[in-house]
Amino acid sequence: MLILLNKPYGVLSQFTGEADDKTLADYITTASVYPAGRLDKDSEGLLLLTNEGWLQDMISHPRNKFPKTYWLQVEGEPTSEALQKLENGVELKDGKTKRAISAIMDEPEIWPRMPQVRFRKSIPTTWISLTIREGRNRQVRRMSAAVGYPTLRLIRSNIGPWGLEGLLPGEYRTIDTIKKSELLEYAKSL
Repeated sequence: MLILLNKPYGVLSQFTGEADDKTLADYITTASVYPAGRLDKDSEGLLLLTNEGWLQDMISHPRNKFPKTYWLQVEGEPTSEALQKLENGVELKDGKTKRAISAIMDEPEIWPRMPQVRFRKSIPTTWISLTIREGRNRQVRRMSAAVGYPTLRLIRSNIGPWGLEGLLPGEYRTIDTIKKSELLEYAKSL
């Protein structure tokens, strides 16, 4: 079984936390499922959960290089040079990132975030689509900051063949059967 959850802003990617924390337990009541990867508390979007060890490993292990696409609202208007740096790999404290795919995008039709993203009349914001094939701690935020455009809002829209389509924050859908052979073929095609 695979659960596709639209993780809201401010929710931990785990089932337990401190007394005031919102966790996955506030949204998912299915027993014995575990996240295949994570999203930071201040990030939103697609989080996959499963009760199948092989599936969790396939989705989250770096050797499989499942693409993860993020929508970033950044401060400023990124130059083509900044986008090229994101694509070529950015030097971070823990080493250079792998190649990525980046593009300016129209503002997506999405839900409002609470609390709202800070707004400054004198500094415009831009939306970028960024697809990576690795998953370091806070990598996407660090990449955008390294090229001079700090991330104000971060939404993961896709992981591998699965997407966020039709899910509002806190909503999820379940795929009861995942065919291992089809997923292996997908992974080979990457």
